[in-house]
Amino acid sequence: MKKFLGVLTAVTLLFAAGCGSASDGLAGDDDTVRIGCEFAYVPYNWEEDGATEYNAPIENHEGFYGDGYDVQIARLVAEAMGKEPVFVKVSFDGLMQALNNGQIDMVVSGMLDSPEHRQAADFSDTYAVTRTEYTVLVNKDSAYAGATSLEELGGASILGQRGTRLDTVIDQIPGVNHVSPVDTIPAMLDRLLKGTVDGIVINRETVTVYTSQYEELTGLTFDEGKGFELDFSGICVGVRKGDTELLEKVNAALAEISEADRTALFDAAIERGGE
Repeated sequence: MKKFLGVLTAVTLLFAAGCGSASDGLAGDDDTVRIGCEFAYVPYNWEEDGATEYNAPIENHEGFYGDGYDVQIARLVAEAMGKEPVFVKVSFDGLMQALNNGQIDMVVSGMLDSPEHRQAADFSDTYAVTRTEYTVLVNKDSAYAGATSLEELGGASILGQRGTRLDTVIDQIPGVNHVSPVDTIPAMLDRLLKGTVDGIVINRETVTVYTSQYEELTGLTFDEGKGFELDFSGICVGVRKGDTELLEKVNAALAEISEADRTALFDAAIERGGE
């Protein structure tokens, strides 16, 4: 529970760290790269209250450490650049502002290269292990638990995350009761577990984590062509618009991470995130 609900008290935390003046244009000094992350989206990212061999300190959240697939990818990217990663906690809807204010150098936070995000940043190649798909998480005893198409969710109260595609795609469901979004995945789970909504929209690859943590939940499987239509490539690293030098370095680093290594990192993050 600490990974899901423990972040609620701090998820909107922003930071007052000033921008660096490094000669290479990064927000950190010559030896560091500052990485913005939400730390509230298992298995991609979460926070813990103790150090392990897998996590890293969160600079602006004293006593807390970040772990997850994003953290492992960010470490490998930073290492390839010859930099030390510095992780900064930022609310998801504040990441673009932090990036463009120069408070962080890149976003590695399960972020999609959606058309809206591409207006504010440039994005790397995808680093997820599978093609991004969305589904709906419901209670096993729900009247909607057997739905295999969006049409079968008509009349359901569905919740998403504010400022993300997890919210805006809900309007693709005919006759849906589109519930006002909340700020985090943990807040979405809380509403679902309390029974105040019928379902929440999540990434398909995260279903295993949530259903192992909460046995009363299940993820829907939509028939081919009966699910959500998505308008993005997938989960990518975000950098400031026009920073082609950094983007090229990020893409070069990502290209060195094999599919097998990505899968191993993701599977391990699922295992740790479900504990």
